[in-house]
Amino acid sequence: MRALVDIPDRQIDDLTVICEAKKLSRAEAIRQAIAAYIERNKPSAVDAFGLWKNRKVDGLEYQEQARSEW
Repeated sequence: MRALVDIPDRQIDDLTVICEAKKLSRAEAIRQAIAAYIERNKPSAVDAFGLWKNRKVDGLEYQEQARSEW
């Protein structure tokens, strides 16, 4: 996918210096930066469960208990 992104001139200048030193294209450097950002900010399973993360619950047992109330 292609994306149009506005990047300040100062960041482009800094990126150009980095790319020349590492012999990378700007596109590759940006792809690597996005991959690193995603990896650092990806929610973990612990984040997803919120209130349940500290509970020691057997899923089947909980399901059977909840259904027995119906």
